[in-house]
Amino acid sequence: MNQRKSPEQIQAIIEELKKLYPEGICSLEYEKDYELLFSVRLAAQCTDERVNQVTPALFARFPTLEALAKADIAEVEQYIHSTGFFRAKARDIVLASQMLLSEYGGKVPDTMEALLKLPGVGRKTANLILGDVYHVPGVVVADTHCIRITGLLGLTDGTKDPQKVEMQLREVLPPEESNDFCHRMVLHGRAVCIARRPQCQSCTLRPWCDHFAKNGGEG
Repeated sequence: MNQRKSPEQIQAIIEELKKLYPEGICSLEYEKDYELLFSVRLAAQCTDERVNQVTPALFARFPTLEALAKADIAEVEQYIHSTGFFRAKARDIVLASQMLLSEYGGKVPDTMEALLKLPGVGRKTANLILGDVYHVPGVVVADTHCIRITGLLGLTDGTKDPQKVEMQLREVLPPEESNDFCHRMVLHGRAVCIARRPQCQSCTLRPWCDHFAKNGGEG
């Protein structure tokens, strides 16, 4: 697995992504740490763009963690209805708000173990919080874009298992680069390496892409 790409090739991919997407940040909009936590929950099976349309009204209606903890779940559902799976998401947001207050002093925790105890939080969400809020080196957010594109590039063995992708990327990515790398994978997946119609001929990652080498850019 480690031999798929040399450190030099990996660094070249990282540098090219930095040129393409200098900021390399999460596209979810938030002001408070817990708002990012809940925005990531809302983004499951939904676009970040849609979440960003929904959250301003939600957080205006419930402006504090205390307000969310006391919220009527049915009312939260109304605000987030268009994100899909709204019943489960609303329940998780209210219950997680209560847990943040009762067990974590109103602060979003800074360890994987503590984050995973929160309702609706899995490894992907926990890693994103650790990387974006706490700047923990070495975190890998294995979202669908990251899983697909790193497989095409040959940075992973092509597995679709998020935890396996996370572990394989942790092995090969420089820890200080991994979080921003994953954000840039998402941006590249939206702009160029689009799932249904990848723009291989215009992709500047072609020199290091296993998929392009095998298929000459055919889909």
